[in-house]
Amino acid sequence: MKYNKYAVLGSNSFAGASFIARALADGADVIGFNRSLETSSIFLPYLKIKSTGSYTFVQADINNDLDAILTQLDTFRPQIVVDFAGQGMVAESWQNPAQWYNTNVVAKVNLHDQLRLRNWLERYVRISTPEVYGSQKNRLIETWQYNPSTPYAVSHAAIDLSLRAFHKQYDFPVIFTRFANFYGPGQQLYRIIPRTIIYALLGKKLQLHGGGTSVRAFISGVDVADAVMRSINFGMVGDVYHFSSERFFTIRQTIEIICSMMDVDFSDLVDIVPDRPGKDQAYLMDSKKARRDLGWQESLSFEECIKDTIRWVKDSLDEISSLPLNYIHKI
Repeated sequence: MKYNKYAVLGSNSFAGASFIARALADGADVIGFNRSLETSSIFLPYLKIKSTGSYTFVQADINNDLDAILTQLDTFRPQIVVDFAGQGMVAESWQNPAQWYNTNVVAKVNLHDQLRLRNWLERYVRISTPEVYGSQKNRLIETWQYNPSTPYAVSHAAIDLSLRAFHKQYDFPVIFTRFANFYGPGQQLYRIIPRTIIYALLGKKLQLHGGGTSVRAFISGVDVADAVMRSINFGMVGDVYHFSSERFFTIRQTIEIICSMMDVDFSDLVDIVPDRPGKDQAYLMDSKKARRDLGWQESLSFEECIKDTIRWVKDSLDEISSLPLNYIHKI
């Protein structure tokens, strides 16, 4: 292990918690920052990890608590900062775009302008998104031009460009990573895969926006964590890496696979409703570079991880049933 001290922004997120679990399993010391308090262990796999390393959680918001975050970082002196933090959700970003720009751009620029002055920082891993490319029919390589189509995507493109400028001007040690859709045990309940499983078990009707024709690839939380770790240990500062399955599904096909595994009739589960505004039809990333240069590959097939996710939902159903199943926007 080349590094043993990590700071994780957005530590309660699905991918953030998955990475922390991996880092602790490797024996690292980790400090995590999140604007919300830690939730249940069913969403935070690192709480179940036995490790020779240590974990410290700090409730802090990059919009309002930057000084406090920097004080903690200066004390901990992490070699690596991995940034999963940010305002998520695509459709909702149209309702108040300024919130997405404030959090995903302005607050991040303020953070980066401080981090560039810290001599303890060796790598900063930027978790970006293929949505910066907009809807594309072609397989996307890392140099594809930006063409964002929602405020969410614009905010990610803007901070990517800012970091690119910081790298050129200050040698800021950024590594850019872009991922296919995350999924797996512990994912937020409003995301399409856990939501489909939960609704099937509870006998609720699932709304399928636009008939589910948009095309996506999926990557498990375990493989996201491995991708980030490989980017840290083997990636080149300033470079961009794509992480995606080689298999692509429409959202409808994804739901049909889950229905087949759960012996549920698709037509009984699903209601077709109008599509969300600005939703991209497809962004199909080419991940040959990461496979070649970082030695990354998926450890779980789509079907294996779906089975694991179904098992997780069933095992946690009593607790899940008491929680909100829809996205709740936080200002």
